[in-house]
Amino acid sequence: MTTLFDSFRLKDVALRNRIVVSPMCQYSAEEGVINEWHYAHLAGLARGGSGLVIAEATAVSPEGRITPGCAGIWSDAQAEAFAPAVRAIKAAGAVPGLQVAHAGRKASANRPWEGDDHIPEGDPRGWTPIAPSPVAQGGGLHRIPREMTIDDIRRVQSDFAAAARRALEAGFEWLELHFAHGYLAQSFFSVHANRRTDEYGGSFENRIRFLVDTFAAVREVWPENLPLTARFGVIEFDGRDEETLAESIELIRRLKELGLDLIDVSMGFTAPEARIPWGAAMLAPIAARVRREADLPTAISWFISDPAQADALVRDGAVDLVMLGRALLENPHWPYVAARVLHKERPAWTLPAPYAHWLDRYRAA
Repeated sequence: MTTLFDSFRLKDVALRNRIVVSPMCQYSAEEGVINEWHYAHLAGLARGGSGLVIAEATAVSPEGRITPGCAGIWSDAQAEAFAPAVRAIKAAGAVPGLQVAHAGRKASANRPWEGDDHIPEGDPRGWTPIAPSPVAQGGGLHRIPREMTIDDIRRVQSDFAAAARRALEAGFEWLELHFAHGYLAQSFFSVHANRRTDEYGGSFENRIRFLVDTFAAVREVWPENLPLTARFGVIEFDGRDEETLAESIELIRRLKELGLDLIDVSMGFTAPEARIPWGAAMLAPIAARVRREADLPTAISWFISDPAQADALVRDGAVDLVMLGRALLENPHWPYVAARVLHKERPAWTLPAPYAHWLDRYRAA
């Protein structure tokens, strides 16, 4: 029976366990360039023992950032800045991954601890968000985005492909496309956000076109031997869940035909009326269905912190990988704690020697 601490192989990449550092925005970059904060953050997480470290949602273009402090990879200088982080992750025994993204109508926002709302129009720190339709996200994100032209769509798809090329040049071995959480790709899929009447709106076939074509553009430049994955919001909790989930599984099947290697199951966050049943591992039953019906390796996150629960998700076949965020911010060495709790001993990789010697020697003290 597969456990949380068994290795996982996808294409030519092998993870030392099933624990993944979920991409977590730090909002601390300057002009899209990451810095010493990110190096310490990512290296520390890798040293903690997780198998895969996925760096934060990284914008494929300037207007694709969530906030002015978001990381970017639309320039060679930004890609080069990631190289030291990639080296540190690999030196710690983890696989380096990157999530590339475009924030769409949720762009041009203040950082979460500074309001988490749209920067006012006219403020020089901000810019005009773009989206499939001129429909505001809602809440504090009140700005009405500019509706994208066909040329805009083509440009953004090229931006995703260029970002993938730069990610590869920086040394990343795992790529995740951010197609979830109300950002641009999710907005095209959403009946709440997409009001277009052309070939990118209306029917299911039209609403998935941006996602399918964007994925295909990335597939052309990302190597076949390295994992190409996506985070996608398969459900909105808006009262039409069965329809949305059925459409999502069909989309995932089509992306699989194009070369998708794993799906990171998440939520849509485009429905103002959503009633999300927050709770530990709340997406597990949905992820299990996606895994079964799409026949594709699957990962989930969201409020997973208990080692026994994380292990059970893998043992029961609900998911292949467990992605942790807050639990690893609280304790980057969560894998060490989980190994102690579950197995009463630690695998060799869970701690660097300068830590392991002292903790193992005096563990009973």
